[in-house]
Amino acid sequence: MAKEKITGAEAMMRSLEYQGVKTLFGYPGGSIMPTFDALYHHKDTLNHILVRHEQGAAHAAQGFARVSGEVGVCLVTSGPGATNTITGIADAMIDSTPIVVIAGQVGASFLGTDAFQEVDLVGITQPITKWSYQIRRAEDVAWAVARAFYIAKSGRPGPVVLDFAKNAQVEMVDYEPMKLDFIRSYDPEPNPDKESLQEAAELINNAQRPLVLVGQGVELGNAQDELRAFIEKADMPCGCTLLGLSAIPTSHPLNKGMLGMHGNLGPNVKTNECDVLIAVGMRFDDRVTGKLETYAKQAKVIHLDIDHSEIDKNVKVDVPVLGNCKHTLAMLTQLIRENKHSEWIDSFAEYEKTEYEHVISKEIHPVDGALNMGEVVRAVSEASNNEAVLVTDVGQNQMMAARYFKYSKNRSIVTSGGLGTMGFGLPAAIGATFGCPDRTVCVFMGDGGLQMNIQELGTILEQKAPVKIILLNNNYLGNVRQWQAMFFGHRYSFTPMLNPDYMKIAEAYEIPARRVMKREELQDAIHEMLANDGPFLLEACVIEEGNVLPMTPPGSSVNQMLLEC
Repeated sequence: MAKEKITGAEAMMRSLEYQGVKTLFGYPGGSIMPTFDALYHHKDTLNHILVRHEQGAAHAAQGFARVSGEVGVCLVTSGPGATNTITGIADAMIDSTPIVVIAGQVGASFLGTDAFQEVDLVGITQPITKWSYQIRRAEDVAWAVARAFYIAKSGRPGPVVLDFAKNAQVEMVDYEPMKLDFIRSYDPEPNPDKESLQEAAELINNAQRPLVLVGQGVELGNAQDELRAFIEKADMPCGCTLLGLSAIPTSHPLNKGMLGMHGNLGPNVKTNECDVLIAVGMRFDDRVTGKLETYAKQAKVIHLDIDHSEIDKNVKVDVPVLGNCKHTLAMLTQLIRENKHSEWIDSFAEYEKTEYEHVISKEIHPVDGALNMGEVVRAVSEASNNEAVLVTDVGQNQMMAARYFKYSKNRSIVTSGGLGTMGFGLPAAIGATFGCPDRTVCVFMGDGGLQMNIQELGTILEQKAPVKIILLNNNYLGNVRQWQAMFFGHRYSFTPMLNPDYMKIAEAYEIPARRVMKREELQDAIHEMLANDGPFLLEACVIEEGNVLPMTPPGSSVNQMLLEC
């Protein structure tokens, strides 16, 4: 292909197109202005979504990536524009979300002079990215973009930062598109070890009480079918991490619910009763394990993961199986025997009954009083035929949404897991509407999280993004308040919230809205929301001091769950 002399900024646009990018989220500024000028001539092929804050751009890119399986892209300026994306970059790193952040930078000759809006973005982001690189020459643009996308989406996905010096944006270059599928010393998908697979199969074949832990790695590896074949062949119950919840339908008979601090009673208790624990694409986060000293000590542990650094990091593993779980699950399924574990599976029933009687029934079928968070979540899920994409903010709204929403399709939960970022929900939901325009996107948030990135209502106004916003308003920073009630003697230190009139705010942004305070109004309001083709804000005024239960108190064993507080 003949080379063409163009500016570095134009090379950036063409390189993004060559990588298959069609949507990007950003905010212009001085140091990235030449690139935005080049973008002006690519409006027919690159759909740029103008957010209202660069943090919103990063979270929107995350939401886009999580539902689409593609790389999310941000385009921002230098200095504060770049540093505003840091929270989203860190969030993407810990939750393995592939995004590429392209940030403007001062010209190479000004680097190190404390020039206007100069910041050492590479130095700041190296600990929280898979790769961070400064483009100082136009001739490096095509190579850097190709490398960035390959690193972001290969192996265990994650964020990449390209720091784009202004001189490199305006310099002329002989452009030639480039793709990359190999980097020396970078092994994104290790080859599975046959001996390890045999050892794992032998443990599974001899297990009397196997339990499978399903993580987001199943979704990232598109291994949902392989997972089902695996657990069904050996008749093994499973529990899902927060980010792995939609990897298997809620209705599947072997799916025993959510793991972790606010997960379901059965899979948490049974973690400390199983004889073989098979972890698939998960990292043994502290919110899942509880007290490590007492976590699954009776079990042989098999860990399937693509990232070698996760092996033995938190939990000592008996048999590591490295590789993409789409391949390793299929290989392991061939080696295991068909089996039945009826008695073991039936033993979950007593815990399901206990949790339903003491927690679930009271949450979703209250007799009287104010609306409960869980009943609102379940009502929205059922009204959407359990087919919507669930996006959450962070806090009680997140845990209630994860617990009471039902999942029937893959890639149906978008939430901030490892970093727990308040303000994530609204921009992530916007990104999700662009990543899966054919699906309904419902975002649950609290009154605290909504206000952290409330400016993104402006993005919804401009884009008419069909986000269904369900505000669970309890006039508190609910999760912190719950901990203050349980562990700090009900001293509600700066957790009560004085809230604005959200109906007036929605009106200002031309978003249809409805406030619900009575139970008998809920179903009608939900149907009105879902019948609306565009965005909608449903404010549910819920019980002020509701609690998320069950709960494993911090420092307790995973099976020591509280059913009341």
